[in-house]
Amino acid sequence: MRKVYHRIIQIAGNVISVEADDVAYGELAEVSGTRGTSLAQVIRLQDKKVSLQVFAGSRGISTDSEVRFLGKPMQVSSSEDLLGRVFNGSGVPRDSKPPVKDKIIEIGGPSVNPAKRIIPSRMIRTGIPMIDVFNTLVSSQKLPIFSVAGEPYNQLLARIAMQAEVDVIILGGMGLKYDDFLFFRDTLDEHGALSRTVMFIHTASDPVVECLLVPDMALAVAETYALNKKNVLVLLTDMSNFADSLKEIAITMEQIPSNRGYPGDLYSQLAARYEKAVDFENAGSITVLAVTTMPGDDVTHPIPDNTGYITEGQFYLRNGRIEPFGSLSRLKQLVNDRTRADHRAIMDTLIRLYAEYKETLEKQSMGFRMSSWDSKLLKYGKLFEEKMMDLSVNIPLEDALDLGWKLLSDCFDKNETGVKSDLLKEFWPKDKN
Repeated sequence: MRKVYHRIIQIAGNVISVEADDVAYGELAEVSGTRGTSLAQVIRLQDKKVSLQVFAGSRGISTDSEVRFLGKPMQVSSSEDLLGRVFNGSGVPRDSKPPVKDKIIEIGGPSVNPAKRIIPSRMIRTGIPMIDVFNTLVSSQKLPIFSVAGEPYNQLLARIAMQAEVDVIILGGMGLKYDDFLFFRDTLDEHGALSRTVMFIHTASDPVVECLLVPDMALAVAETYALNKKNVLVLLTDMSNFADSLKEIAITMEQIPSNRGYPGDLYSQLAARYEKAVDFENAGSITVLAVTTMPGDDVTHPIPDNTGYITEGQFYLRNGRIEPFGSLSRLKQLVNDRTRADHRAIMDTLIRLYAEYKETLEKQSMGFRMSSWDSKLLKYGKLFEEKMMDLSVNIPLEDALDLGWKLLSDCFDKNETGVKSDLLKEFWPKDKN
């Protein structure tokens, strides 16, 4: 039987403090106030002083309110009955359906032992050329999508959720506008992807602590599914809201701030989530794609800066496109030689010529005379942006590679591309010989 405490010694914002014994970090408690019973979680232990974040806020709680510790951390079901369902950050259904109470597991456990991991070797196809061709997504990879507010990063995630060749999609939304939540739910439902999706959604009006629980909920369920031989893709948006929630709670707890007011353990908090990405031997995998919006498009901001040390590359989303310069998938070389013989060659050639196109644009803007080669580059660059970079382009990898060859043949002669003669012989469009 757990003890009930009747004296709250401090109330600061949505954080309350009591003096208690035999309490664990992350343990849940029920707090009874004039507005009913609220769930709370232990977020700090200091001698006998226990600080708890109240999910529904501290309104209605007074110093004589009851606090009853439940003796367990936050838990979530790992049943396959979660598929097609929508929950909040506490695991409570948002879809007016009954809760799922079987196969309960704890969230926030440690990352998988590196000895149990295998080297990633499987490509995840998305149907987006700027990913599949140029920065291939690899099973068990962890990648952020660096962007700024206003860019269509949620639309990009929805596209990936609908088209990615995986068994299960787990979507974790943090600080979402309600319209964005409805967009995800309705889009996935209309395209038949909701049946293989589990959604944990925290909206901007929900308690701050639930924002912190969303990644742990999503990743705990993903790990169980992966151990049951399913390939799982975890999509998180937006990790900046997650970090801001950490900052808000740290300020409430009067912790000494670090860079720009963020807590000193920001790196560890982010790493604990990203490092859940894993490829199990003789089982499934967890791949993590997480949006990080950069305040002021500043990549040196603490959130993207710390993220870059943890992850295996990044996608840059600017002006509604995945930028080829700056975007990087460090694991793509593990799978590119298994797709098609011309993959690496066409990828390198298209990007090299696009870089020359950018240089030609600078020359043109400064009034330099354009050569015939510059004219070819200008034609090529516009076609490349329209046919390859536009996010509305939706084609399989093989068709995207063929399209790359067509772009080259429409703008250049064979001997101008710098591609090996054996590849030209095999893949150059026959009608352009």
